[in-house]
Amino acid sequence: MRTIKGAVILMAFLILTCCSDGKARELFETAQFEELQKNFDHAGKLYEDIVKKYPESELAGKAKERLEELKKSK
Repeated sequence: MRTIKGAVILMAFLILTCCSDGKARELFETAQFEELQKNFDHAGKLYEDIVKKYPESELAGKAKERLEELKKSK
């Protein structure tokens, strides 16, 4: 019984992680598009959302880097 509960908890964690990574990726791609369109304010807001809402995602670090670059260019 313990093994089943552990497996269910692990699966739930993995599902939530995948979903948040997917949303973070979607936001990151949108932010990149906004940069290409020279809409730097909106891109910055999207990068901030990634850092705040999905700090554990693989893209949070990249979003921080892009934020720093955007701040330097102002």
